[in-house]
Amino acid sequence: MVKEANVVYPSLVDEDANELRHYYYQMLLLRRFEERTGEMYVKAKIGGYCHLNLGEEATIVGLMAALKAEDYIFTNYRDHGYVLARGTPPGPIMAELFGKETGVSGGRGGSMHLFDAERHFMGGYAIVGGQVPLAVGAAYALRYQEKSGVVVAQMGDATTNIGAFYESLNLAKLWKCPVLFFIVNNGYGMGTSVAMGSSEPDLWKKGASFRIHGEQIDGTDVLAVRDACRRLRDYAEREADPVILDMVSFRFRGHSVIDSDRYRNPEFVRKGRQEHDPVRNFATLLHEHAIIDDAWLKATADQVEQEIQQAIDFANASSDPKIEDLYQFMYATEVANTPGPEDALAAVKINRGEV
Repeated sequence: MVKEANVVYPSLVDEDANELRHYYYQMLLLRRFEERTGEMYVKAKIGGYCHLNLGEEATIVGLMAALKAEDYIFTNYRDHGYVLARGTPPGPIMAELFGKETGVSGGRGGSMHLFDAERHFMGGYAIVGGQVPLAVGAAYALRYQEKSGVVVAQMGDATTNIGAFYESLNLAKLWKCPVLFFIVNNGYGMGTSVAMGSSEPDLWKKGASFRIHGEQIDGTDVLAVRDACRRLRDYAEREADPVILDMVSFRFRGHSVIDSDRYRNPEFVRKGRQEHDPVRNFATLLHEHAIIDDAWLKATADQVEQEIQQAIDFANASSDPKIEDLYQFMYATEVANTPGPEDALAAVKINRGEV
């Protein structure tokens, strides 16, 4: 088990310039999507809980750059950026946040339950750690069926304190499952710091008793994340062996949109946003190497603004799910005596006191 030092890239001569520009575009797309999502929540376009990926753009884009089409990913409730970086168009994602039938989950999942089977994005999960055993099961299925690919079990730092995490580590190692336990360590589990919530704050060490290899990576460096994920992804697939990645990042805002974030010192947050902004820092790096210029940055920002506004317009113009479809998707396959459209309409009338 090793702790990776932060990777510094003094030169980008071996990198593909177009690929680097695409990483920046993706990171900016995530940033503006989440900022506009927060705005839409305040305007009551989005209901329920809503957790943003602000500050974690490099972690997400770096991971997705390392994955292959045959790989699967399970996430927690902070899932917007992952499905967006996986290639799902912004419109259906925003429509799901709005609860519209054109959303990726038909308007039934909302912010915490995004899903895209075509791209092997197996959903966000609201229960802390609920996705981890499922990801191990999917990885076991890949190995059992002798299929290529790996499974990512994304989670927050506090998830590493629950029992299901350790049960999953044990089975993953015992059954030789190609799974990446991808810990997004933004320093806080809701309002509790990692140091106050975990007797072992070095989260990459938590697989030691199961003989699982772990590494800590600078989650604000998109290239460091990409390179580590590529290397460990290939190892997990080749050796049929699980790994742990501890991605250290900085959460720009509170746990959710409604969290006022008063448990963190304002100066600490201000300094963290300034020093650990993955989008601005990557733009500076590319600018210093003459890969981009100010005109390109402006054009990219304009393009992103247009795409996000189109997504919002699409969501606004979409229809709500039909009442008579209330009982659809209760089961994966048709089951006898499942309530139908008439039952749905009757249930709504009873709920309204019309019967």
